[in-house]
Amino acid sequence: MPLDLDSERRPALLNPLRRAGDPRRKGLRRGVSLLPSVFTVGNMFCGYACVAHAMHGELETGALFIGVAIVLDMLDGRIARLTGTTSAFGREFDSLADVVSFGMAPALLVFRWGLEPLGRLGWAVGFVFVSAGAIRLARFNIQANSDKRYFVGLPIPAAAAVPASTVYLYPYGLHDYMSALPALALMLVPALLMVSTIRFRSFKTIDLEARRSYKVPLAVAIAFFAIATYPRQALVGLAYAYLISAFVGLAWTRFRRRGSAVRGERPQPAEATDSAPESPS
Repeated sequence: MPLDLDSERRPALLNPLRRAGDPRRKGLRRGVSLLPSVFTVGNMFCGYACVAHAMHGELETGALFIGVAIVLDMLDGRIARLTGTTSAFGREFDSLADVVSFGMAPALLVFRWGLEPLGRLGWAVGFVFVSAGAIRLARFNIQANSDKRYFVGLPIPAAAAVPASTVYLYPYGLHDYMSALPALALMLVPALLMVSTIRFRSFKTIDLEARRSYKVPLAVAIAFFAIATYPRQALVGLAYAYLISAFVGLAWTRFRRRGSAVRGERPQPAEATDSAPESPS
């Protein structure tokens, strides 16, 4: 006589290792979905810690916290894409955390480091940096970017890395009006690039399975070696190199187009790639 099993009990009896409605599996899925938000909270905590240390004059420690925040910001987006847990809530939460860690924190850090002798001009420039970062994030959230290989405008973590690495390299500060003037460019240049339409390379679409993928881990290994050997100089070099890379790429693109026009060739359009929603930074 065949067993008459209802639809709810049949999966559990046929495969006892995968019981329907297993609370442990539901808890695991819930934990995986919350993991990117945990990294985002860590990112925001680092921004808060930077502000707290900057208020006490501990500028070097505050700059290091911004560096840790950048690493956590990279991890939360990567983990969300790998686990398929990207969501509208996660993107908005990440944007709010970025305003704290890469907008407010570096602005206050540089204000205590070199903008304070400039008085009202100093705190006004810091506010311009915070505003540009918020506009950069808001624009990203509503703008559809068909080419996932590039960011439109300087990403806010990269913008924060420029003043943070500079403060980490020279944490002694600028204490008079004339010597503090270069701090204006330190904040205004990244702020203007954040709200610009200049394209910056995104490393989120790098294919590690490509034929020449060995170049990527080799470059990462060299970067880690440089940071471990000369951390201050290497971090400044990486931050400024990424900022300048957009202008080098822009000049190279125009040079190629001019060469194609001289030869009578038609320039190839940029290829668009489809991918999961990415972090706004």
